[in-house]
Amino acid sequence: MEYTQIMYEISDRVLTITLNRPERLNAYTLTMCNELIDAFGRADADDDVRVVIVTGAGRAFCAGADLSPDGVTSERRPGEASDDVEEHRELAGRLTLPIYDLKKPVIAAINGPAAGVGITMTLAMDIRLASENARMGFVFTRRGIVAEGASHWFLPRIVGMGKAAEWILTGRVFGAQEALAHGLVTEVLPPDALIPRAREIALEIAQNTSAISVALCRQLLWKMVGADHPMEAHKIESKGVEWTFQQADAREGITSFLEKRPANFTMKPSADMPDFYPWWTERPFAW
Repeated sequence: MEYTQIMYEISDRVLTITLNRPERLNAYTLTMCNELIDAFGRADADDDVRVVIVTGAGRAFCAGADLSPDGVTSERRPGEASDDVEEHRELAGRLTLPIYDLKKPVIAAINGPAAGVGITMTLAMDIRLASENARMGFVFTRRGIVAEGASHWFLPRIVGMGKAAEWILTGRVFGAQEALAHGLVTEVLPPDALIPRAREIALEIAQNTSAISVALCRQLLWKMVGADHPMEAHKIESKGVEWTFQQADAREGITSFLEKRPANFTMKPSADMPDFYPWWTERPFAW
């Protein structure tokens, strides 16, 4: 796919996806949605990509859905009926759910305003960093609609039910320091330090860890956060420990530690995942 509303750049095994409509504050469109879905799928299949950073061009991260007449955000206009099940799926969730199942870690570098889908798209990402200039808002109730992107599932797990309820029900805009205080972001940085810090974290992963281990740990974190009992985590962790200990990356990780040298992990998520992956049940969308 040729990208017109995002940029896709790989350096040192770190992919940077940049939302690229700066003249519209990177407002989200159907085109941007489809390009992002394609980009994340491409990254997940590419063993030369270890970590993904997402940021915005210009002064905004993403100002939300493009509500202008030429910025159609759905295949259907409001009020139009359709029997196509896929068309009933809102565009933020079409993006966050593939990110949720990704084998690669994702870092959001929130460089400026992030409202509506501009913030909900980050909830399925693993680490959120914010510029001091960032302002965020789950503004849906102020537009007469409901929050999307599966944010009613993600946000309470990240910040707790009370703060999630306040932010979603009031729809108010808040600053980066408030986001930091409640765990929505992990660091607030000067604007010039945001991308360097995101790359520092990304390179720490890309240069020092097993891609297989990262993929399994990432999905254990996401899939177990909603488990009914810690035994569910113990069951799949036991499978993971037994399987990984028999693999080349574990042998290399232990040997490199004993020899006091950097590890050279060679296993590839595209080909070497265990036969029990993915262990979660597919739940197809039904209207």
